[in-house]
Amino acid sequence: MRALTVEEARQRAADLALRSYEVAFDLTGSGDTFVTTSRIRFGAASTTSWVDVKPERLVSVELNGQALDPGALDGGRFPLTGLTAENELVVTAELKYSADGEGLVRSIDAADGRAYTYGMSSLESAPRYFPCFDQPDLKAPYTMTVKCPEDWVVLGNGAATRIAPGEWTLAETKPLSTYFVTLVAGPYHQIRSEYDGIPLGLACRQSLKEHLDRDAEDLFRTTREALDEYHRLFRQRYPFGEYWQVFVPDFNLGAMENPGCVTFADSLVFRGQATEAERSTRARIVVHEMAHMWFGDLVTMKWWNDMWLNESFAEYMAHRVSEEATSYGGNWTDFAFVRKWWGLQTDQSSSTHPVAPDSLKDARQSLDDFDGISYAKGAAVLKQLAKYLGDEVFLKGVNAHLEAHEYGNADLHEFIEKLTEAGARDLDTWSEQWLRTSGLDTITVERTGEGIVLHRKSPDDSRRLHKLSVGAYAADGSATSTDVVLAEDSVEVALGNDVIVADAADDTWAKIRLDAVSLANLPAVLPAIADGTTRAVIWNSIRDAVADAELDPRQAVDLFVAALPHEDSDIAVGSLAQWLEGRVLGRYLDYDQYRAPVADALGNKLATTAPGSSLQLITARTFVATTDDAALLTSWLDNGGAPDGLVVDADLRWSLVLQLVRLGAFGAAEIDAELARDKSTEGVTQAARCRAALPDGKEAAWARIMTDPSIGVQELLATAEGFWHPSQTALTAPYVQRFFTDIPRTAEIRAGMVVGLTATRIAPRYAIDAELIAPAEALIADESVVSGIRRQTANFLDDLRRAVTVRRTFG
Repeated sequence: MRALTVEEARQRAADLALRSYEVAFDLTGSGDTFVTTSRIRFGAASTTSWVDVKPERLVSVELNGQALDPGALDGGRFPLTGLTAENELVVTAELKYSADGEGLVRSIDAADGRAYTYGMSSLESAPRYFPCFDQPDLKAPYTMTVKCPEDWVVLGNGAATRIAPGEWTLAETKPLSTYFVTLVAGPYHQIRSEYDGIPLGLACRQSLKEHLDRDAEDLFRTTREALDEYHRLFRQRYPFGEYWQVFVPDFNLGAMENPGCVTFADSLVFRGQATEAERSTRARIVVHEMAHMWFGDLVTMKWWNDMWLNESFAEYMAHRVSEEATSYGGNWTDFAFVRKWWGLQTDQSSSTHPVAPDSLKDARQSLDDFDGISYAKGAAVLKQLAKYLGDEVFLKGVNAHLEAHEYGNADLHEFIEKLTEAGARDLDTWSEQWLRTSGLDTITVERTGEGIVLHRKSPDDSRRLHKLSVGAYAADGSATSTDVVLAEDSVEVALGNDVIVADAADDTWAKIRLDAVSLANLPAVLPAIADGTTRAVIWNSIRDAVADAELDPRQAVDLFVAALPHEDSDIAVGSLAQWLEGRVLGRYLDYDQYRAPVADALGNKLATTAPGSSLQLITARTFVATTDDAALLTSWLDNGGAPDGLVVDADLRWSLVLQLVRLGAFGAAEIDAELARDKSTEGVTQAARCRAALPDGKEAAWARIMTDPSIGVQELLATAEGFWHPSQTALTAPYVQRFFTDIPRTAEIRAGMVVGLTATRIAPRYAIDAELIAPAEALIADESVVSGIRRQTANFLDDLRRAVTVRRTFG
C-alpha cells in the first residue's frame, strides 16, 4: 500500500470539510477479526476523493444512499466519485486485530487468559481499525458505539456509558485528528478520581491490579500537579472532558497522547522495585503526554514535518513542569544524561535532519523522524528560546498560538508569527539557524596566560549563537562560573582552574570538548563537582570524544572506575553503565579484557551503597549484567545471598537468569523453572529474551523474529535483545550476514513503528568488521526496502564505522 504524500494531503484538505464521524465497533466475534462501520459526514469542493481503509474484507460502501462496489478498493484507498456539496459516507469493513502495536491491538494475558484490546492510530494506523480520511489536518468530532463481551469495560476519547450488557456509547468529542483517536476495550481494572472538576481515571490489566493500586496515588499526584501548572501556564484549561490514563499491553512506544484517554506501556506499572530515576521518568511521561493536550491535540500540525511542534514542545514542557511543579527532581540531569545524549548521537548520524524539515516526506517516511532530533534537540532549542525571550514573551506567544488555532491545525510559520506578535525579535534568523539546519557546532577550550578562549567550529555556514555558562572547578570542590555569549568563532573568557567546562549548565546544543589539562585532572576533580547536570555535560563530552576516536576508550573506563565510588545519582550510574555495556565493551574494546574492571567497580560500589536505596538497586542491576561470578549470582537466586536491603523480585530474578544463561551456567530447564514461578505476560517476555541467549536457541529465536507475524511487540523486541552479546560473537557469527538478507522481509509481516525497532534491536552490533560496510550500504541503497529498515541500517552503519575507526586508532 502506498503512503500518503504531502501533495495528496494538501489537495484532499482543500477539497473536503469534515463534519462528523459516527463509528460503530462490533468486537463480539470469536476469531481474529472484528467489524467496524464508519458513518462520515463531510462537505466537498470537488467531485472526487478517496477514503482510507485497510480491511481483511470490505463489506459495503454507501455514498449518499447509493451502494458502491467494494471491489473498487485499491491499496487501502476506496475512490469516491460524484461528491456533492454535503455528503454522507457509510463504510463497513471486517478488519484484523493487530499484534504489531498499531491498529486495534489484541493481547492475551498469559497470567489469566483474558483478552485486552486498544487502538493505536499514529500515522498510517487508523485505517487498520476504522475507515477514515487519515491525515492530521482533517479533524472532526467523533461519537462511538461498541459491542463487546459483557464483562468488558470500554474507554475512549469521549466519556463512555454502558447502555446494556456488552453495549457502550462514547460521547461526542471535540474535533480530533485521526492519529489520536483511540478505543480501549477489555476487562480492565479501573481506578477513578476527580480533581478541579476533571474526572480522572487509571486502568490496567487485572493481573497488574495490585501494582497499579499501590502506585495510584503517586500517579494521581503527578497528574494533579501537572494540571495545576499547565492551567497556570496556559490560558485555556484542559479541554477534553475526562482524563483517563490507561496502561496497555504490547505497546510499541512509551505512551500516546489520545485526548481524554492517554495510553501508556504497561511496563510503567512497576511489578517490583523501581529506582527513583524510573519513577521520575514515569512522571515525566505523564507530564509529557498531558502537554500534548494543548500542543498536538488542541492545536495540531498540518503535516508531519511539523511534528516537532508536538514532540519538542511536550519534551521541553515535561522536563520544565516536572522540575518546577511535581514531587520529582533531577529532571534536567536526566535530560542531559539520557535524552540529550540520544539527540546528540542522532544529530551526528547520516540520517540527521533539521528539527523542522521541509514537508517533502510522505507519511510512512515521516515515521522515521520520530527520533532524538524531534524530541531532544527540539526540546533543547525551545529551552534555549524560552530563556532568550523570557517567559512573559514566550508564554504570551504560545497562548496566542493556542487560542488562534484551537481545535485546528497550524505550522511553524504561524507559531513564529505569534511569538513575533508577542514581542520576539529576529526569530526568522533563529529559525533558520536552529530549526532549518542539521548537525551541531563544536565548542572547544584553549587555555591562555590570561584565562581561556572558547572556539566555535560549525559544520556549515549557519554560525549559530550560543548563550552558555562556563564553569571552572578545583579538586577541593570550589567552583566559579560566568555567562558567555558565543556569537563569533572565538571569545576570550577570564576564567581558569583545574577543570574548565563549557556549557556547564547544559544550556545550548553543541559538542563540548575538554582541554588536555582538564582531561588530565578529571579523575581527581570530577568526584568533587556537586552539580549532577554539569557531571552529565562532562560525561557527554567524554562519550562523544570516544565515539569520534579523539579519546581512548580505555581512558573513559578508567574515569568511570575512578568516579563511580563518589557518584550518588542513579541516573548517572544507570546511564553510564548502559553506555559501557552497549557501546564500549565488545564494540570499542575487547569484551573479555575490559569487562572485569567495570564489573569490579560496580561490585565495590554495591558493597558501599545504602541498603534498600535506589542507588543500590541500579548498581545491583548493572553489576549483574557485567559480572562473570556465576556462583554469586546463583546464590542471590537460591539461598538469600543478595546484599542486605536488595529485594530479589521477579524482574531481578530474570536478570540473574539471563546472565547465568550467557555465562553457560543455566540452560533451558532453568528458564522453564523460572517461568513456572512467574506465569505472567512479563514472565513470558523475559523467558523469550533468555531463550534467545541460549547457544542452541539462536535459530528458533531468529526464525521468530524474521518470520512470525503473531509474536507480540514486547516478546519480539525481547527476543531480539537477547540474541546478540559480545561474549557470544563466535556463536552468532553465522547470523551476521543473514541480517542483511532477512530483515527486509519483516516489513511484509509487520507495519509501523515496530519494523524499525526490530531492525535496530537485531542488527549485529557486536560484529565489528569493515567487511560489513558493503552489504550495509547495499541494503540502504535498495529502495525496494521500506524506509524504516534502511534508516535503522544506516544508523547501524554509522556506529559500525565509528567502532572500526576507534579500534584502528587505539588498537
